[in-house]
Amino acid sequence: MTPARLAPVLALGLALAPAACGGAQRAPDGDAAHGAGASADPRTPIERRRDAACDALAPRITACAVADARADLASGKIDQRQFDHDTTPDRQHQLTAAWLEDCKAARYSSRQIRVLEVCPRAETQCGPLLACLDHLHDQAPGQASAPSP
Repeated sequence: MTPARLAPVLALGLALAPAACGGAQRAPDGDAAHGAGASADPRTPIERRRDAACDALAPRITACAVADARADLASGKIDQRQFDHDTTPDRQHQLTAAWLEDCKAARYSSRQIRVLEVCPRAETQCGPLLACLDHLHDQAPGQASAPSP
């Protein structure tokens, strides 16, 4: 799909990264980080959770983008030629890979990662899923909001 057609759905991935407010996570102290059972994975536990959530969510986001394009085709916003071009498996793979790269590069708080984990399990339809993901932008309890002008 063209970036303009995917703005409502796949641009979510681009919007997620700047909205992330989590700081760097530190590795566990002591022997737990260097023990016999330690893996060679250099990512922190929160980074592993983020990456797993992104991996689970990416195909759903792509499917929602295709559904959105199908609705655009039905309403006449795009023509059949554009739909066929924008929804080829190669193009879907490109867009999924780009979204996944952005998602995995983001620095999310634990609360935001929980949103990424829960929304795909809780919501089966695209509209509710995207609405659920809007909670990534919610402020954590006790976090002051910026004063309005």
